[in-house]
Amino acid sequence: MIHNPHQYQTMPLGIVVRRAPGATRWAKWAWKVVSVLPGAAGADWKPLREDGDVVEYHAATRPLELHGAECEAYMAGLADKTPAVYVVMRRSDDAQRPFDVLLVTASPYEAQDYCDNGEDIVEKVAMPDGIIGWVRDFTDRFFEEEVFIKRRRDKHRTDRVEDGVGDARIQQLTDVYRAPGRKDPAA
Repeated sequence: MIHNPHQYQTMPLGIVVRRAPGATRWAKWAWKVVSVLPGAAGADWKPLREDGDVVEYHAATRPLELHGAECEAYMAGLADKTPAVYVVMRRSDDAQRPFDVLLVTASPYEAQDYCDNGEDIVEKVAMPDGIIGWVRDFTDRFFEEEVFIKRRRDKHRTDRVEDGVGDARIQQLTDVYRAPGRKDPAA
């Protein structure tokens, strides 16, 4: 829970998706998120660049939201060899807009949650330098390391008196926790 409203920032990111001819006869097209555009205006599958059958679209613009409670996740993402943002999409039935762009996040933990549901497609995209600086500045200002509190044991002694063995409500002929005895073979 965020108590300070200043521990929240947002930036619009345009999502660029490339359509290229499929590599097999079963897939006519191969789709891939190739980049993000910081500060982009809204778009709805607007063609940006065409080269033969390859087309890059500005598919959508979604806000990249940073929350103070998620700073640890952002720091883990920034520690990767190549820091990334994650674009979460879901297939649609519209041929003109084959994917619905659900969100974009800088948290690898949140992206993993979407990978686990089996319905969504999560694309990892290299984070531009400006966004790396923005996320790093945010985490430097708002990260608070959780203080470790050692658990203390109760001083109550439980080994002095045996309160009984087994459940007192169930009548037993013998001690239910007794080790099984060996039957006498002579008997």
